[in-house]
Amino acid sequence: MKLKRTKTCGELRASDIGSEVVLAGWVQTRRDHGGIIFIDLRDREGVTQIAFSEDTSKDAHRLAESVRTEYVLAVRGKVFARPEGTVNPNLATGEVEVYIQELEILNTSKTPPFPMEDDAETAEALRLKYRYMDLRRPSLQKVLMTRHRMTRTVRSFLDSKGFVDVETPMLTKSTPEGARDYLVPSRVNMGKFYALPQSPQLFKQILMVAGFDRYYQITKCFRDEDLRADRQPEFTQIDIEMSFIDEEDIISLMEPMLAALFKEIKGIDLPLPFPRMCYDEAVGRYGVDKPDTRFGLELVDLSDTVRGCGFQVFKGALESGGIVKGLNAKGMATLSRKDLDELIERAKVYGAKGLAWMKVTANGPESSITKFFTADDLSNIAKALSAEVGDLLLFSADKPGIVNETLGHLRLELAGRLNLIDDTKFNFLWVVNFPQFEWNEDEKRFQAMHHPFTSPKIEDMDKLETEPAKVHARAFDIVLNGSEIGGGSIRIHRSDVQARMFKALGISDDEAKDRFGFLLEALEYGAPPHGGIAFGLDRLTMILTGASSIRDVIAFPKTQKATCLMTDAPSDVDKKQLRELHIKLDVVK
Repeated sequence: MKLKRTKTCGELRASDIGSEVVLAGWVQTRRDHGGIIFIDLRDREGVTQIAFSEDTSKDAHRLAESVRTEYVLAVRGKVFARPEGTVNPNLATGEVEVYIQELEILNTSKTPPFPMEDDAETAEALRLKYRYMDLRRPSLQKVLMTRHRMTRTVRSFLDSKGFVDVETPMLTKSTPEGARDYLVPSRVNMGKFYALPQSPQLFKQILMVAGFDRYYQITKCFRDEDLRADRQPEFTQIDIEMSFIDEEDIISLMEPMLAALFKEIKGIDLPLPFPRMCYDEAVGRYGVDKPDTRFGLELVDLSDTVRGCGFQVFKGALESGGIVKGLNAKGMATLSRKDLDELIERAKVYGAKGLAWMKVTANGPESSITKFFTADDLSNIAKALSAEVGDLLLFSADKPGIVNETLGHLRLELAGRLNLIDDTKFNFLWVVNFPQFEWNEDEKRFQAMHHPFTSPKIEDMDKLETEPAKVHARAFDIVLNGSEIGGGSIRIHRSDVQARMFKALGISDDEAKDRFGFLLEALEYGAPPHGGIAFGLDRLTMILTGASSIRDVIAFPKTQKATCLMTDAPSDVDKKQLRELHIKLDVVK
């Protein structure tokens, strides 16, 4: 490379007119006007229009005739003001152009598999296969540059608060509790396996035992689970742990960190402190423990209102210990029967057997179920739901979990249809006072709602063995616009309490020693009270950049089948490698 770059393609302004510059980048477009050739030259900083004129340099003009899209060029030329009427206000460099005296073609390019423009529609599978081309698009580069600024801001903030960045192992012990581990066979230790960490949880607690006091890490984590638009098999956490603190200390430190992040990325001053809501209230009003509070459409418990009515669906649900809840879809009484059938099918996705409804008209409620209610019943229902003419009332009756999840998800769907969501708002919410346990219907046992290292509330300790369903956790989640972006807790710092916690989860002493013996022993050597929190960096980046998929905020993501289309991973390995690992496959192809 003879020509050494002196400016980027997004740097030139009117103040540079008359100067000589050397630019380098990729050819975005090429326009041949005969005696003059125009090229839009692009690098990560922007685009500059360069011109090749026979009058300026015949050699450069002749060479430019062979240039095609995505060729890599280095050029030397003089900066001129664009002629009147040709200024491009959409470009930061739109006031100038560079007339080229010397051109060096650094590399040629095959015809790109898809256009590099941001507004070009391209199948995601094709984009992921040619990810190196996809990443040349300015929108994706902007997202990843934003992600860089986010991590830089977080590091700077935590550094200023006395936190130490410590790396924890990627090859560790398999301690599955929830999602599946990714296992890595050991060649040296025959027949044994490492696991890739689902979280640095145990190591960061041990760092507190070791006296590091304040730790953080921006780290990769791995979970072998079914994927969705906002999940990946490998993801990144902002991981934090502190000693000698309580819940208030963590929350009061994390709020200004998030405020600094939003100030840097969005230029927004977040109002502090963030509001808080108990878990029971969140689920009661919104159906989920991560409510989107940018709009209303709250759920209403109608169990007492409809108790004693003649509608067998409601009656049967209440008699079997279930609940009845309603949701007022304001102004949606105009929905067709086909639209209502689609809502009913959506409800079934979340485990509901169906979805009852009434349309509020000038003549009163209309539905096939109104005949099962007295006039007083209908009046009380309408009053409880603040119903007005034109509203659509939706009802779910079942076990509390099914009812809440069904109406909680339908609430979000209806808000989208009604255009109730203000995309310019950022509503933060701390959800607190979580249950310590949740019942696993499949395994017929209690499991930790957060993780087994979360401390129960001190006043509930005596209920661990006798009334686990009534135990509350010293746990808290931070929710933003209906997405959980972080979760934390005060940890168990005494080995006897940790042993009781394992017992409450049905984990025997031998199993606890085998899986977590190193932690239990560490807690016996003067572990301080400690706690922490972890933020999902990928999900937070999605919200801050407005990306619709988590794959758009990760440089090299996996598909929903956990594959990399660019490298074709996962792939077969050589039989010799398997023999060295003493692994024999029984997969039938």
